[in-house]
Amino acid sequence: MQQQSIEQNRCFLKDNLRKTFDFSTTDQSAGVAPPPIEKECSAGAERIDLIRSNRFRALPKADLLSAMANRRSRRKFSKTPLTLEELSLLLWATQGVRKQSGAGPVRRTVPSAGNRHALETYVCVLNVEDLGKGLYRYLPLEHQLVVEYKDEGAAKKIGPATLGQNWISSAAAVFIWAAIPYRMEWRYGLAAHRVILIDAGHVCQNLYLACEAISAGTCAIAAYDQELMDQLLRIDGKDEFVIYLAPVGKMS
Repeated sequence: MQQQSIEQNRCFLKDNLRKTFDFSTTDQSAGVAPPPIEKECSAGAERIDLIRSNRFRALPKADLLSAMANRRSRRKFSKTPLTLEELSLLLWATQGVRKQSGAGPVRRTVPSAGNRHALETYVCVLNVEDLGKGLYRYLPLEHQLVVEYKDEGAAKKIGPATLGQNWISSAAAVFIWAAIPYRMEWRYGLAAHRVILIDAGHVCQNLYLACEAISAGTCAIAAYDQELMDQLLRIDGKDEFVIYLAPVGKMS
């Protein structure tokens, strides 16, 4: 049974795009308006302004070649907190807006199939200056964080949700990416599901490189309890669900 499932998944990766990629059947081709590129915030939600990219003055200038050469997965972090400026850089580097012209397309710091950007970035804050512990969501268009909820016990919930990887709770922040598939399905139909995963890889690679620039480390995580992670984010697990995460902390 397991071998059969493996073969089915291989066929999906290899053949599905070629068999199902049909522009004529998508909602875009039917004239349906595109879904929003950012989730709305609840009325009265607390928002926190982040440091904008043209004001990253206190951060070191990164040498890209050195960042690429030194990049590796890191699972040991110091107790030094991330600064709000450092967190701002990491969020901007992974999903930030670099250009927006009126009602035209929004250009971000990472590529995305059809410029659809089906991911939402959540941050479980555990040790960041000027931020309380809890769950936050990044608003790329405004370059802000919105408070989803505060929780002093957030660190204790990460371990069970990541299948007992308790070292993750020593991070300063855990980046959690959730997919809203319809953003991509609107344009690509069934073919959307492969490119969403490719997009997640683009995002996490930028996180690795940006971490190296600020003497921080990260480690991409794909082993987690789906239901517990979705519950942690308070999302429905159907129209939006977790697909990837990465803890971040200063190097020990």
